[in-house]
Parts: sequence; structure tokens; C-alpha cells
Amino acid sequence: MTVLPDDGLSLAAEFPDATHEQWQRLVEGVLRKSGKEVSGEAAEAALTTTLEDGLTTRPLYTARPDADAKTRTTGFPGFAPFVRGGTPEGTSASGWDVRQRIAGSDPVRVNEAALTDLENGTTSLWLTVGHGGIAAADLGRALDGVYLDLAPVALDAGSEFAEAARALLALYADRGVTPEAARAALGIDPLGHEARTGEALDPAPAVELAREAAASWPGVRALAVDALPYHEAGGSAAEELGLSLATGVAYLRALTEAGLETGAAFGQLEFRYAATADQFLTIAKLRAARRLWARVAEACGAPEAGAQRQHAVTSPVMMTRRDPWVNMLRTTVASMAAGVGGADSVTVLPFDSELGLPDAFARRIARNTSTILLEESHLARVIDPAGGSYYVEQLTDELAQAAWEFFQTVERAGGLAAALRSGLVAERLAATWAARSKKLATRREPITGVSEFPLLSEKPVVREAAPPAPSGGLPRVRRDEAYEALRARSDAHLESAGARPKVFLAALGPAAAHTARATFASNLFQAGGIEPVHDPVSVDAANAAEAYAASGADGVAVLCSSDALYEEQAEAVAAALRAAGASTVFLAGRPGTSAGAVDEYVFAGCDAVAVLSSVLDRMGVAQ
Repeated sequence: MTVLPDDGLSLAAEFPDATHEQWQRLVEGVLRKSGKEVSGEAAEAALTTTLEDGLTTRPLYTARPDADAKTRTTGFPGFAPFVRGGTPEGTSASGWDVRQRIAGSDPVRVNEAALTDLENGTTSLWLTVGHGGIAAADLGRALDGVYLDLAPVALDAGSEFAEAARALLALYADRGVTPEAARAALGIDPLGHEARTGEALDPAPAVELAREAAASWPGVRALAVDALPYHEAGGSAAEELGLSLATGVAYLRALTEAGLETGAAFGQLEFRYAATADQFLTIAKLRAARRLWARVAEACGAPEAGAQRQHAVTSPVMMTRRDPWVNMLRTTVASMAAGVGGADSVTVLPFDSELGLPDAFARRIARNTSTILLEESHLARVIDPAGGSYYVEQLTDELAQAAWEFFQTVERAGGLAAALRSGLVAERLAATWAARSKKLATRREPITGVSEFPLLSEKPVVREAAPPAPSGGLPRVRRDEAYEALRARSDAHLESAGARPKVFLAALGPAAAHTARATFASNLFQAGGIEPVHDPVSVDAANAAEAYAASGADGVAVLCSSDALYEEQAEAVAAALRAAGASTVFLAGRPGTSAGAVDEYVFAGCDAVAVLSSVLDRMGVAQ
């Protein structure tokens, strides 16, 4: 009988450990096959991806002592610097708080939605009060039948925060909920409101409510540090973190100057961050946020108060209006990342939230997303499951450093209020969004169902119009906005002319030669709402004119084939297409291929938005 070693990990003991240099040599060989002659660190750098904020993703992370990030102590869950969680048990006991957002101005409908959500997995409610939501006076009707000692309530009341907060606290008293049993987030965020609307609010009522909550309502947090306005304005993860720090510090100053003890002031803040489908960046962002806030607490002389309370919301920026069903996948990844990252509360936005008021099906899917992750995937049972990953730890560290630098920039400008009013914040976020917009336009950042694999025959998803969102301050951006504008032009053309604008794909040679580029061109033009027309057989100089005439194309044709066939046939086929009425002939391939035979080129990395807009203009499709 063979006895295994005690450690059970010696099965590969006879094999020598592979070195980092050996791995680099293997990378060199792979790159050499693609025509890149690089070696050593240069070979590894060739596989490195650059992210926003100057961050990079390397192809391999190890515990090498010469790694870029310094070794830092992440501590234990529930202990400073709280990277691994704000409490020792994390969310392992009962899972994260499933917080459902309910919009709408009708208190009866809000009440019906609230009761349905609570009966089917939601554990807290997030209500819009005031502009775009229910009136503060109707809060009691909206919460009729809700056990307020069991279901926490979060408010989003904008400039009407005082009326909403007073109404909720009065409701607790009227229904016999003791201050010790009440659990609420009053959501007061004057700086966030100014960022959204440009309207500065008097902070005095907010400070007074926070003082009252700290003195009389131990389970109520008065102030929200909402980073969503900056995320929705196009900000990066580091900018979102830096501005949330600046907001939190501004509120700490106001509270302590009003006489609140430092630890109590920390206890009045709840932070809200966006969770995106970039799972690792979301995980690192939430971990970095806790580290940064712990650093603030340490600087304030209250390190024990630095456990940040986090509310993660699936990103509105990533949600699409076309093929909205894909949003279910995006929010699933985002909510998973929020849970892994240690968020205390998670809100999954319904997949149709960008189309209007979500219907019952969309709300059900949203709340069940968290339920599946918690009850079936058991995601919350492990505290900080990403902790210890060399990649996650380094990304957390780099993100924290970038965010701290931006936070210091804002503080040097006089704090967040001054930075908002001077335009510093708007200019910084606009520059970040402009750089990202280029990636979206060139499809370096793909949007499934919009810029990649769109479905022109998709029936539109129609929802009841939602109340207008607050505006007047920072802009609200969406990843799909440029393509949505193109698709809207196509839709209008379809309605007026009875057909979508069409482009003829002239496939040359056998399928093996043209399939890849024809598929690429088809996806590209459909992203702009332009219907590709394929000839059932390959065309050549002899039949190209006839095939084009039968296609019904609107003056534009695209040659699709291999470089070798372009050299042989492109010039003659392009001439035949022009003779048949094509005003513009594109070639699917890099510029320079068969130069002179065609007018323009489409290729991976080209500015798809500019090309599609130009093609629609040439087709006479109105803007």
C-alpha cells in the first residue's frame, strides 16, 4: 500500500519549477510567429493591455520580488485598512443586502412594486422621492404594508431631502418602530445633487439631520456619498474613487465643525459606486475604496471608524437600448463583481431601465440575479474570494494610488465644491470620456448587440416613459450613444421610405476567401442600421453590375475577399460596380490594398462611427 505524503502536494516534486525567464522565452516564440521580434521584458510588454488611469494589465502576475507593485499589507476582514471587508464576517452570514430601486410618481404603483419585491427576495427598498418620484407626503402610502422594522429603506430625494427624511422618520414613529430597530439611509448628498444639476444646496439642514440621526437613530445613516454622477459623466474608476473621497472629506469637515464627534461623523456616511461588467476592475475598485477611506480615517485620528459602508449599483453607462436583453448578462457579471468585491448592498438595475419604467418581468429578473448568486452560487459564503490574487492585489494597489493622486488634485483646488464650480471636474471627466469614446467608435471596446453582432430585425422593446432625470450639471453619457444616433437615423428612414438603407457586399472568389471579411463588413454596417445585401454567389467583373442592380443598394458597395484576390480582381469589379451606379466603393481591408481601385477602406480599428455616419450621409439618410 502506497502512503501519500502528509502535505498531499508533492506530486510534481520531481519536476523543476519553471522560471519567469522560461515563460518569457515561450512568449518570444509565439510572437516571432506573428512577425514580432522582441525578447525578455519587451516580449511580456507586447502582451500588456493599457487601461484608463494609467493602469496596465500584464499577461502574467507572480510573487516576484521585482514586481511593479510594492508588497502591501491588506490586513484581515474587519480590520484596518479594511481592504478585505468592513466586518470580520463580511456578508457570509446572510449575504449582501439586495436593494431594489423603485422609481415612479404613483404611490399606489410604487407600493405594489415594493411589496412584490420584498415578498420575492429583495431585502431593502431604494425609493425616489420628490423630482421624478413620489411626493414626500405620499411616503406612508408607498410603504403601506411594509414591515419597517425588517425592511431597510433608502431614499433618493435630491433637493427635497429634508422633507423626505422628516417624513420617513415620522413614519417610523407613527408605526411604532423604535429608533434601535429602524434601518435607513436618508441619502442626503448636497454635493452629488450639485454635480447632477448645477444647483448648490444649503448644507445646514443636511448637517442637522445627520446630528439628529447620530444622536437618536443608531441604525440610520443620513448622508450618501454618491459617485454615480461622476461615473455617469464618463469618469474612470480612479476618478470615481477620488471624487468620492473628496465628497466624504467635505462631509466630515462639515459634521465635525458642527460639533459631531469624529467617529460618529464617519458613521453617518454611506458610499455608492458603480459596478460594471469589467469584473476585475469593479472588484479592485471596491477594495481600493475601503483602503482609501481607511487612510482618511487614520489621518483623522479615528482608524477604528474607517470601515466604509458600500452600496454598489450596476452601471447605467453600460446599459444599451438596442438588444436590451444583453443587459441581463452585463448586470449579472457586474453584481457578481460587486459581491466578490465586498459591497454591503447591491442594486441590480432592470435590463430595460434605459427604455423607461421597468416592467414586472424586468424587475423580477433584476432581483433574482442576486438571489441566484447568493442562494445557488453561494457567492457570499467566502469572504474576499479575490484576495490573494496577484492580479487583483496589484490592480487594487495601482487603482488606489491613482485615485489618491486625483483626490489630492481636487483638494488642492479647494475641495470638491470649488472643483465642481471651477469646471475642473467637468473638464477632467470630459477628457476621460473623449478618450473612451474613441475606443467605442473604433470598436476597440465592443458593445455586444450594438457595435458587435447587431440585429436589425429586432423588434423594439417599448416601455412606459420614465420621469426625466435631474439635469443641468455634469452630462450623462452612455456607451451606446453614438451608435444609437446612427440607428435612430436608420429607423426614421425605415419609417419614411419603407426600407432600411442598404449596402451591397461584393464577395470575390470562394467562401474561404471572403467569409471572414464579409462577416466583418456585415457586422460593421449593421451597427449603423445599414442593411448588408449579399449576392448568393461570388461576383466578378462580368456579373458585378447585374448583381448590384438587383440588390437595391443605395449607392454603396463593399469588396470582400483576400488580399490576393483583391490584386487580381478588385480594380475590374470596382469599375463594374461604379458603372452600375455605385457612387462609393469600399474595400474590406487595410488601406493600400489595391490602391486606386476603391474609394475608401474599412478594417479592424477604423473609426466605425465616422465611416457609418459618412455612408448614411451619402445615401441621403437624414440626420
